[in-house]
Amino acid sequence: MNQQIRNYMTKNVYTVNESQTIQEAAAVMSEYNIGAIPVVDDQGNMVGMVTDRDITLRSTAQGEAAQTPVSQVMTAQQIVHGTPEMDIHEAAELMAQQQIRRLPIVENGKLIGMVALGDLAVDQQLQNEAGQALSSISNPSSPQQ
Repeated sequence: MNQQIRNYMTKNVYTVNESQTIQEAAAVMSEYNIGAIPVVDDQGNMVGMVTDRDITLRSTAQGEAAQTPVSQVMTAQQIVHGTPEMDIHEAAELMAQQQIRRLPIVENGKLIGMVALGDLAVDQQLQNEAGQALSSISNPSSPQQ
């Protein structure tokens, strides 16, 4: 059985451009019922991630306008991502270590897919690993300063 992440990832991933507004990003999240969206530049290179939590804490709670660019609230440093050749077990371990529920899959700087814990949980052989990853993710981390 081929256990490369490319066989588990979602290939049609919704993205926003770094110059789009947080209101536009929130509208995409609402329309597709998702809580995190990869951010790309004009060449399609992944430059960050924006979550519903980013929008709430880094803009709404700070009194920022809905027209604030996504680039001002996204997470851009140390973006954790996988590669299509990565083993699915390695991906689950990375997600647990980094306490993330979604892993963008990048090839040559371009976003080509996304793996979520739910993608792992539906596979009988990976349910235990998905559970362990969720357990690690659910552990509280220190508040950001």
